[in-house]
Amino acid sequence: MPVDITRNPHALAFIFCVVLIDSIGFGIILPVMPQLIISLSDVSLSEAARIGGYLMFTYATVQFFSAPVLGNLGDRFGRRPVLLFSLAALTIDYAFMALAPSLIWLFIARMISGAASSSWSISYAYITDITPADKRAQKFGMIGAAFGGGFILGPVVGGFLGEFGARVPFIAAATLGMINLVYGYFVMGESLAPEHRRAFDLRRANPVGAVLQLRKYPLVLGLAAAYFLYMIGHNSLPSTWTYYTIEKFAWSESQIGLSLGCAGIFMILVQAFLIRWAIPAFGAYRAGVVGMLAMIVGFCGYAFSTAGWQLYPWLALASISGFVSPAFQSIMTSQIPANAQGELQGALSSLSSITSIIGPVFMTQIFAVYTAETASTYFPGVSFFSAAILTLLCLLIFMPVVTRHKLNELGKA
Repeated sequence: MPVDITRNPHALAFIFCVVLIDSIGFGIILPVMPQLIISLSDVSLSEAARIGGYLMFTYATVQFFSAPVLGNLGDRFGRRPVLLFSLAALTIDYAFMALAPSLIWLFIARMISGAASSSWSISYAYITDITPADKRAQKFGMIGAAFGGGFILGPVVGGFLGEFGARVPFIAAATLGMINLVYGYFVMGESLAPEHRRAFDLRRANPVGAVLQLRKYPLVLGLAAAYFLYMIGHNSLPSTWTYYTIEKFAWSESQIGLSLGCAGIFMILVQAFLIRWAIPAFGAYRAGVVGMLAMIVGFCGYAFSTAGWQLYPWLALASISGFVSPAFQSIMTSQIPANAQGELQGALSSLSSITSIIGPVFMTQIFAVYTAETASTYFPGVSFFSAAILTLLCLLIFMPVVTRHKLNELGKA
């Protein structure tokens, strides 16, 4: 049984703050990353996009190997120590980037962050520990709402601070990380009861072993494959939005921050309010389908917009894709026992890491190819169009996998 949250009144508040401040820290640096890369390496915008993709590649590669270890450590020793370790690493990451005298420092910072980037997966496991199965979708939506809230504040503040220098937002992000770490150290309780812990097994605490454990749950394995494609496409927005809006519409840091802030507003409206009605009313399956369709249409809208203002209605529509991750999480966690939830989240984090290895590099490279001076076809929206295609493939896997599972359950009844 989940821990009674009334005995741990700070639990949900802290997890909300973890995700909120993490997303603020992430969003606050987006408007200025191209400027910082260009200042450290003296390259064009297209080349800066390539380097930005390699930075994301470095982070995701390290995360791929570390996430299952941290997830399994969370199942063995509890969520609290692992989450605090992750928060400390993020603070160091932003401090390194704020002080970076050369490009190599940015890569070192990304390696540090990737080695301990467990805040999201452990947060999901924490919510699973303290929430009954029939309430988890709404709580997962709360995490999405916190991300949306951070995405409102982060890019707007980052765009504003970026006007004073490319390093200023990184200093602000490091400060927020330290505040969150101190808050968590003093108020965060443990969510995983001792009787639900299991021994640490190195064979399961690696990316391949963690993913192979999903073979025991056919529905989860099929959904993981669909989620893999979805996440590759989803990486197109954080990877190329800043470069795309500078290239096509010549936006400033503050304009970029404002647009991403609006994306956060739409996201929090969907995940804090609309999802509370949609999933109970339609179920996780139908809500996931609607979210994927919205992303397909919205991302095509990004790709073919001819004026900057046109991006805003597409941002509103694409925000309905906020249904997708809670839908996947709700369906998959219902198939996994309590003492393996951390392992599930570690495996999903590893899959997300693979998509973060593939996605940013792929998206930034095709952006660079289609925006270079030598490009035979000029199409700066190519990464968003590619994301729409990948989401369509995700939908074509998701629907029959869940439908077949439902039919099998009826046959057993």
